[in-house]
Amino acid sequence: MASISAKLILLFLTFTCALFHSSEGAGIAVYWGQSGNEGSLASTCASGNYKYVLIAFLITSGSGRTPALNLAGHCNPATNGCTFLSSQISTCQSNGIKVLLSLGGGQGSDTSMTSPADARQVATYLYNHFLGGQSTSRPFGSAILDGIDFDIEHGSNLYYDDLARALSGFSTPQRKVYLSAAPQCPIPDAKLNAAIQTGLFDYVWIQFYNNPQCHYTGTATNLLARWRQWAAATPSRSQIFLGLPAASAAAPSGGYISPNALISEVLPSIKTTPSYGGVMLWNKLFDTSFSSAIKNSI
Repeated sequence: MASISAKLILLFLTFTCALFHSSEGAGIAVYWGQSGNEGSLASTCASGNYKYVLIAFLITSGSGRTPALNLAGHCNPATNGCTFLSSQISTCQSNGIKVLLSLGGGQGSDTSMTSPADARQVATYLYNHFLGGQSTSRPFGSAILDGIDFDIEHGSNLYYDDLARALSGFSTPQRKVYLSAAPQCPIPDAKLNAAIQTGLFDYVWIQFYNNPQCHYTGTATNLLARWRQWAAATPSRSQIFLGLPAASAAAPSGGYISPNALISEVLPSIKTTPSYGGVMLWNKLFDTSFSSAIKNSI
């Protein structure tokens, strides 16, 4: 009897530790940069709601094209007008927030590459202009971003695995290059599957919106089923995040879930996943209250 009791206690402790580990360090990621009305990067970080901020977007790169950064109404990189963000990025980082540059995005973006060599060239450009490298033309001045996010929705699906390998190769013991990906919830993702399967991505924020087959539709059944598929298929070193619209207007094709429904119907299930990392929100413009409502439940 004592032996059975000891085994039960051990099982309980093992489960409790696993549950704690799954939510330890969990946080909220948010996309920033696509509306001049969303507030500054500094105020976004100062809110205390986010652990990751994704500056969106580098809309063009690869295939011999001149890389193009589009930050909507915030600044004009073509006239070197975004360097003022350097101090804001550094302040965000000093408060423990990781700041990454996002590649791709919605309409008008194309970051397709033509070969593994082209992918290595893009990686070198990103390293020298946004990460720890050197260039006479750095859009964000001296600030060194924490990594690169892949939000690939248009163009070819080729060579993003090569890009991930090349970027990861710039990591050093002193400064890691973090990688994240934002696949659609249908699995495997049409653009990023090969890249994600390299096992090099630290964070995978899955877009559970604008996809009726797997987003929230008044019930969480399909969402939770697809979440379990992603948990099983994603390399173990990656943390996975539930990507959601911060308001119904942020996802015209659906997928919005109220904070109350998220907290009661979804989070209790997904937080038991060992690779659970938190929630990603699209985007800062629409996040007037969503992150504040859920941050203590993440």
